[in-house]
Amino acid sequence: MSRLLIIKTGSAVTEVRRAHGDFDLWFRQSMGLEEEECTVVSVHDDEALPKDPESVAAVLVTGSPAMVSHRAEWSERTAAWLKDFHALARPLLGVCYGHQLIAHALGGKVGPNPHGRHMGTRKVEILSDDDPLLGACHPVANFQVTHVEVVLEPPSGSRVIGRSEHDPHHALHFGAQSWGLQFHPEFDRAVMAAYIQSRASVLAGEGIAPEPLLETMQSAPEGRQVLGRFCRIMAKHADSTD
Repeated sequence: MSRLLIIKTGSAVTEVRRAHGDFDLWFRQSMGLEEEECTVVSVHDDEALPKDPESVAAVLVTGSPAMVSHRAEWSERTAAWLKDFHALARPLLGVCYGHQLIAHALGGKVGPNPHGRHMGTRKVEILSDDDPLLGACHPVANFQVTHVEVVLEPPSGSRVIGRSEHDPHHALHFGAQSWGLQFHPEFDRAVMAAYIQSRASVLAGEGIAPEPLLETMQSAPEGRQVLGRFCRIMAKHADSTD
């Protein structure tokens, strides 16, 4: 059994991928994991998830250029699998699309953010200091963001642990050892800048000037720290089941 199953729900935009690699690489590097410690399943390419969720120790679900609200067949199959995995109370982390997909799988509502697209470095208010994943970031931390959709209604039984100016459900604890983050802890400053530049024409078409986003962009080392804490959660769980 590999240490972590990375469920890849899409790939970075072409120009960013050519310069910096893809989502699974950024997560693995940020978490200090060797390639053989991870299994990557590209569900957006119809690669099959393990038939038995109990064969998986921990799961991370990546971001995607797709939209959860479009209910693609591969996405809905993945949501059903994630619901079963969540029920096992094993470490589970969803990022951006992954955050939204877990929320959808557990009965929440996902759709376009009423406040529109958001990109760049944003402050996220961390609501308490006792959460194992985000508590150390209390009361506020900078993270990199790029998204159009958000969790509009969290699933029953979940707890909001982070919010931003235009997203009241920016981070969720779904119960047990399952979390969702709308921000991108795997993005470094270079990747964030490359994303803004790659989306410059889209941003301009939506009335958003890309230059101020680049000028106000900051480093966000807390993202890597969050992923480090998820690694420790995985290790603790593994120790408890040996």
